[in-house]
Amino acid sequence: MKSWNERIDEVWADASGEEVGDEIIARIDALAAERGGDDARAEFERAGARDSAGRPAEAVELYRRALALGLDDEHRPQCVIQLASSLRNLGAFDDALAVIRAEEARSVDAPYRDAIATVHSLILASAGRPAQGLSVALLALVPHLPRYHRSMTAYAHEIADLDA
Repeated sequence: MKSWNERIDEVWADASGEEVGDEIIARIDALAAERGGDDARAEFERAGARDSAGRPAEAVELYRRALALGLDDEHRPQCVIQLASSLRNLGAFDDALAVIRAEEARSVDAPYRDAIATVHSLILASAGRPAQGLSVALLALVPHLPRYHRSMTAYAHEIADLDA
């Protein structure tokens, strides 16, 4: 018999490339029910299904619950990223920025730092601060450049001031 994680992955693989709808939500909910209502990972998966189905308000509640219940080091940053993105989609830019900036400070050298920067830049752009968003994106790219770190960092900081 397949593990719970394998069955969750299978549902997401089945949903790949198509819009998530009620069937995927029902499948995720059924798997989540196996773990009970106080399981952080199950709540995270339920949130992700709703988020993928274009139901960010429902997803936000579940993401917050998953975080409160306590996720492991692999899923916690994913949950925060997805929560911030959902808040952005709802137009709650200040909340989204607070969530993503806290994660950015917590995950300076973490595997998801570039994803965090990407969501941060999208939030800023959506909030009417596109130059600051571009600056965040450029600063995330600088460590990946073979050269020009100093000059690109300076340009990124300079661009951020254009929204002021």
